[in-house]
Amino acid sequence: MQARYLKKLTRRFASAVIAMTVGAGVAYAQTPAEFYKGKQIQMMVFTGAGSTYDTYTRLLARHMGRFIPGSPNIVVQNMLGAGGLKLVDYLNRIAPKDGTVFGGVSRGNPFDPIMGKKDIDFDPLKLTWIGSMNREVAVAFSWGPSPVKTFADMQKTELLVPGTGAGADSEIIPRAYNNLAGTKFKIVSGYRDTADSTLQLETGELQGIAYWSWSAMMSLKPTWIRDKKVNVLFHTALTDFAELPGTPSIRALVKDETDRKALEFLLAREVMGRPFVAPPAIPADRAKALRDAFNETMKDAEFLKDAARGNVEVNLVTSEEVEALLRDASALPAPVIERARQVLER
Repeated sequence: MQARYLKKLTRRFASAVIAMTVGAGVAYAQTPAEFYKGKQIQMMVFTGAGSTYDTYTRLLARHMGRFIPGSPNIVVQNMLGAGGLKLVDYLNRIAPKDGTVFGGVSRGNPFDPIMGKKDIDFDPLKLTWIGSMNREVAVAFSWGPSPVKTFADMQKTELLVPGTGAGADSEIIPRAYNNLAGTKFKIVSGYRDTADSTLQLETGELQGIAYWSWSAMMSLKPTWIRDKKVNVLFHTALTDFAELPGTPSIRALVKDETDRKALEFLLAREVMGRPFVAPPAIPADRAKALRDAFNETMKDAEFLKDAARGNVEVNLVTSEEVEALLRDASALPAPVIERARQVLER
């Protein structure tokens, strides 16, 4: 009798302990502010110091901590390799999934798995998108002395341009131009980033750049257009580009409908010009805290003044817009995706 009573009492005690433990866990679940207080966030970027992506990342790092609950410290780390895919792989597989690590990746990286690119093992729609700091328009240009001065010249004469990695926009997009628009860009691989390769234009090692964002050009080389040091061949805007009146859009120069849609798919990445993303499956409340902080930073007066001082163009693209863009790209007709894949494999 006494043994049964003791056993029953023991079970009740154990149940009470479990209930108290669960209750304490609920009571002391950390809010984002409690979690981030005293923490250090690692903000990563896939390009080298001094590049435009690096400039954007360091600008964001200087201000975003003020808007994250708990005001954590933010440090920037560069992780170069494979045109940004090394960083995406790190965020997808290795980085802590607790909201303490996120980074600025290449705008083209999330489109690689959509095209079925080999050796790509991540789902862009499962990553935690934070948002983008701007939308892009890119330009192609030759260095002033080059005989290539117009798009028509570009269809007849080869132009040496830099490549910064097999998965980088600097190689993917010129290859698409060559196959879809009949240009003759010759890609010279091995450059650290586009900013680094601009130094080789003046030496004659290179003859132009096939794909460089307008915001990057205006940030790093704002006098090149004014001083007519370059010949702008075309831009990637949907229609006319006010900053370059009379310059054609490459979209209008591709006549075949399937080819044009394939190019538009490849250029869709420009909507998310400077995207930031965290690992998959981070806690929902921390993901929301990071997204809200990102959005608030983009509207902050002090941040915008800092951006203006550095000639950095800011134009918020929300995480919802990024995710919608990727969903739409994933749903494109198979022939369009296949055509995009074909032109990049040639």
